Amino acid sequence: MNNTTQKLFKVFATIFLVLCCAMVLYPMVYTVSVAFSPMRTYAGAELMPFADGFSLNQYYILFEDNFVDWVMNTLVIAICVMILTVICCTLAAYVFSRFKFMMKKQMMMAMLILQIFPSFVGMKAMYVITMRIGAYNELWGLILVYAAGNIPYNTWLIKSYLDTIPKSLDEAARIDGASHLTIFWKVILPMAKPMVIFLAITSFNGPWMDYIFPKMILSDDKFTLAIGLMKYVAQGAGTVDQFTTFAAGALLVSIPFVVMFIISQKAMVTGLGAGAVKE
Repeated sequence: MNNTTQKLFKVFATIFLVLCCAMVLYPMVYTVSVAFSPMRTYAGAELMPFADGFSLNQYYILFEDNFVDWVMNTLVIAICVMILTVICCTLAAYVFSRFKFMMKKQMMMAMLILQIFPSFVGMKAMYVITMRIGAYNELWGLILVYAAGNIPYNTWLIKSYLDTIPKSLDEAARIDGASHLTIFWKVILPMAKPMVIFLAITSFNGPWMDYIFPKMILSDDKFTLAIGLMKYVAQGAGTVDQFTTFAAGALLVSIPFVVMFIISQKAMVTGLGAGAVKE
């Protein structure tokens, strides 16, 4: 009886897991199939993946449009935000983790409180500020907004990790004559490599597909990927959607994420091994 129960459990567990995998994988497989479909609209595409045949027409449409410009605009924003966020947050976290100064706790609490409010609460204020400083329809305006918004929470995140690194390493380096900047660059950053890589990836991913704020301050000549691709599926009443073209663009957009994951996976394992020594 026990063997029969175990066999039934394995059968039901296998069926359940297969159904879960199918539910997760089907949207991705379907998106890939639609991206290579000769059809133009969602209504004309078959529900069975790759049932419509194979075509590269959607990619021709994308590259005849301003897809390359959208990619370059988004890439510039994402890379600049990533660099600024990593530099500002790691330096700020090092200061809060290793130094004592007036109102240290109050400043940390202020940054924490800033994260309580949703970002859209201050969106109107950010829109007005970008207008006043001449950043409207400028990529650097988006870069400043994203980088500033990343600082509070990520500073807390990096500081919490730096607190786990023994301060005896700082003291040993200081005895050898190293300055604070040398200690930060040659001692702290190598030990915090896994968290810095995580910060870089999340800072890059955020602006890559953000839609709302770029839509507010950018015009046609400086569209990002999210705004450019959305026009294929949100063209207004009475217009025909181009879902297959949108799917082709979405497939291309996912490539940097896959590449970054493959690269960062090895780097994070290496960094974890390098920073494994703790007090």
